Amino acid sequence: QVQLVESGGGLVQPGGSLRLSCAASGGIFSLYAMGWYRQAPGKQRELVAIITTGGSTTYVDSVKGRFTISRDNAKNTVDLQMNSLKPEDTAVYYCNAAQTRGFTVYDYWGQGTQVTVSS
Repeated sequence: QVQLVESGGGLVQPGGSLRLSCAASGGIFSLYAMGWYRQAPGKQRELVAIITTGGSTTYVDSVKGRFTISRDNAKNTVDLQMNSLKPEDTAVYYCNAAQTRGFTVYDYWGQGTQVTVSS
């Protein structure tokens, strides 16, 4: 069982920056693909960024060039650096850990951290 704890959310003005961090415990961190998702009020949860066990990254188009996902396997953490924030980035951000074993996908979620972009 993997436990994930997010931190770093808050209120920021448009154009500002925030860095989210997710600390993992209870599993072999390096064997999990890690992702950040977000859910805005009234909308479905969407993938923001993912980083594979090998370090490859993928971003949703709306954050490309502004957000950077990174992982530190020694510290069991995954971060999301968010720059040039826009009001439409306002959402609860969730950390996810996923691993495929055979035909089963095991994934785990953090409790979420609120990011509000507003002047």
